[in-house]
Amino acid sequence: MRPRIKYHIIYRHSGEYPVSVMCAFFAVSRSGYYAFVQRLGRPEKDAALAELIAQQRERSFHTYGYRRMWLWLKTQNIFRNPKTVLRIMKKYDLLSEIRRRRKWLQMGQ
Repeated sequence: MRPRIKYHIIYRHSGEYPVSVMCAFFAVSRSGYYAFVQRLGRPEKDAALAELIAQQRERSFHTYGYRRMWLWLKTQNIFRNPKTVLRIMKKYDLLSEIRRRRKWLQMGQ
């Protein structure tokens, strides 16, 4: 289970049980939990770029991978590292659908 999910569970039950006991139970650090609590109110820094990528993904019929998406962003004067584009596309589940050829089937046997 991801630490983020564990932190959400700890946050939800922090009134019922001590935080240090729950952190030990879930095998996460207390400092990581408190850093998570501080980040709760902040908006996602990648959300705006992910929205642009999602719109272009719909226009391209889910065929653009991260390389092509990076080139498209470059034409829109949005300069990001290709690895950043890949990370955002993975995070928001925006990667292209893999199109594979079907294997040839011999019919009539």
